[in-house]
Formats: sequence, structure tokens, C-alpha cells
Amino acid sequence: MFLSRKLLLPWRRPNQGAQALAGRLLRSSSSLSDADDDPPFTRIPKRLPRAPSPPPPKPKDLAGKIRPDEPAHSDLPFDFRHSYSETDPAWRPIGFREPTRFSPFGPGRLDRPWDGVAAARGGGGDGEGGERSREEVLGEPLSEEEVAELVERYRHSDCSRQINLGKGGVTHNMLDDIHNHWKRAEAVRIKCLGVPTLDMDNICFHLEDKTGGKIIYRNINILILYRGRNYDPKQRPAIPLMLWKPLAPIYPRLVQNVAEGLTFEETKELRNRGLNSPPLTKLTRNGVYVNVVDKVRDAFKTVEVVRLDCSHVGTSDCKKIGVKLRDLVPCVPILFKDEQIILWRGKMQCGTRQGWYHANLSADQRKAYSFHMQHHLLNKKVMCYEPTITGHSFERGIAGSELSDGKIEEL
Repeated sequence: MFLSRKLLLPWRRPNQGAQALAGRLLRSSSSLSDADDDPPFTRIPKRLPRAPSPPPPKPKDLAGKIRPDEPAHSDLPFDFRHSYSETDPAWRPIGFREPTRFSPFGPGRLDRPWDGVAAARGGGGDGEGGERSREEVLGEPLSEEEVAELVERYRHSDCSRQINLGKGGVTHNMLDDIHNHWKRAEAVRIKCLGVPTLDMDNICFHLEDKTGGKIIYRNINILILYRGRNYDPKQRPAIPLMLWKPLAPIYPRLVQNVAEGLTFEETKELRNRGLNSPPLTKLTRNGVYVNVVDKVRDAFKTVEVVRLDCSHVGTSDCKKIGVKLRDLVPCVPILFKDEQIILWRGKMQCGTRQGWYHANLSADQRKAYSFHMQHHLLNKKVMCYEPTITGHSFERGIAGSELSDGKIEEL
């Protein structure tokens, strides 16, 4: 019985080719008869029809409007600028590279008019009230133990609460970044690089003045900005953001064809002498320039012309360095060529106690230097000798936000 079944099975097994042919015939016949097929019931579809999708929202219903219903308002008691530390309100441009009607805050997004340089605040601000509120936010001064604890927590390079300050200096949007860090941290670490490091006092002044915080640590180019004991993130000031960086205005030429007080031949001789002299120092791109001003001042005690090698720094940064050195040293830039800066100390008159000063400074340079010195002397009482400008000694005491000049003595 078993043997007979084994013999019959191979003959009963269907052929694979015949099966494939039969399947093709059945599929073709079913497709032909689908048009004539009319069953007495409705076939259930395999997938239910999808619900109609809602129409896309109209542009006017979107949350982020280009032009809001009402412009933003801020009670901050200062004019809004792209950079606070790298621009001087005393400098007036002679032209603009873009129409002044284009505000970097966006069309209709700020209630302050934009004049091409700054968005001026209204006349209703009260500087004394803002100063009192800042003192209330800071609270009692920190003890030495508290300062040491904060410094140890935030001074290291792997600190997560760090803001990098570049060639733009203290910018407007950086103020918002600082307050965002202050939501979850008592202090923020600020690392400064590039042209602004020529004047670290100016950076510290604007950081404290614009944010309301206090610098509790300063080491070369590293700062730690403390928010205050009574700081409340829910009561932080409203800071409208700049949507783009405005184009820099056009200012008068930094280097004149003929230096003031010299002839063309004398100016040409000074330029050639500076190009052929060894460089005083070599500056790198985005470096730390905290000691450059002192080096130039010391060099001017023995030489008349100084050359700074700024290879790979960039033409724009070279001019910014020249402008800062002109006001800080002070000196006269006479040539920018092939990323080399040639500085002339100007006409000198000798005297006692560092008694040398420039007799050929213009009125704008004197005004810029005096504005810069106010920033340096704020919240301090120091004896500042300014023989480079007037040949006098000034004792200035600061009480709150007022600047008072002491008596003037001849050197």
C-alpha cells in the first residue's frame, strides 16, 4: 500500500509551468469581467477614506508677523545701537550706505525712530530712577567668600555659561543673550577677543551700564558679569532684537594726504621711515591686544614713528585698530598699507612728570579723548594725569552717575 502511494504521487503532482499559465489566464479573465460584474452587495473597501484636511492658515493668521499690530516699547534709558563699545556718539557720519528709513529692528516693530546710526529713546526716561533700580537689583555687596565661589564656578574655559565678545564689541543683541543666561545662572563668563580688547575698561563700562550687572572678575580678556542678589528674570527689561546688522555709515577719512602741521615732503619721509623700521609688535587675527596701547606709549618716548605688523588681521580691523590707538595713546595714523599701520606721535613738547603732549590734536580728537576718559573714570576716584592732551593734572571724583572735576594744577 505504501509503495503504491509513493509511485502514484509523482504522476499526480501538477506541473509548475501549467500553474503559472493558469494563474495568468485567471487574472486576465477576471480583469475583463470586472466591467460586467454587478454583485448584489456593496463591497467593503480595504481602507476607509481619509477625513478632509483643514485648509492651510492664511498669512495674516500666522503668529510671527512681519509688522505687528503695535510696535514694541522699551524703557531702557539709552539709545539703541548695533555696537555700544565700538561707536562713539561724538562721531557724526558724512553719509550712509543704506537708506535711513530701513530700521534694523524691522518695519513698524519699534516705537523709536532709526536715524541710520541709533534709535534714540524718548524724552520721558529718568536716568536717576534707573540708577536707583540698578542698585536695588544688585543688593548688598558680595562678600569675599561669595565672590571666590562664583569666580571658581565660572572662570574655567569649560564653563557652559559663556558669551564670546568679538570685533563687534558689546552689541545690542548681546544684551538679550546675557539676560537669557541670567535666567538659570547667577553670573556669565565673557571672553573678549579682537579689536575691543585694546580698551577693556570701555567694555567693562558698557557691560555694567547696559545690563545693570557688575563685573566681579577680570583677568586679561576674561570677565565674569554678576546679575545681582535681587535679580528677577520675570522682571527683566524688554530688549527688542535687531533682525540684521546695519551697514556701517561713512565717516571722514582717517588718514589725510598731508599730516596736520607737516608738509607733504615731511609726511612722505615719516611714512618711508616707518615702513623701513622694525615692527614694534605683530598682531594676530582675533587676538588679545590688551598691552598694545602701553607698548606704543613707551615706544613714543624714544622714537617718533612706530610700525605695527597686522598681517592676516584684515583691512577693516586694521583701520579699527588705528582709530582706537589714535584716541587712546593718542597719536596720528599716517599710513595703512599692506596690513601695516604707521603711527606718528605728533609734535611734542617736553616737560616734567611724563610731560609730553601733542600740540596738533584737532578739536574732534580732544572731544573723543575726553569722552573716553569719562568712561574710564566712572564709579572711581582716581588721580589721572593727562599730559598728552592738556599738560594738566585732573583729580576727578565720581558720585553716583555724576562726574565732577577737581582743581586743576599745572605740572
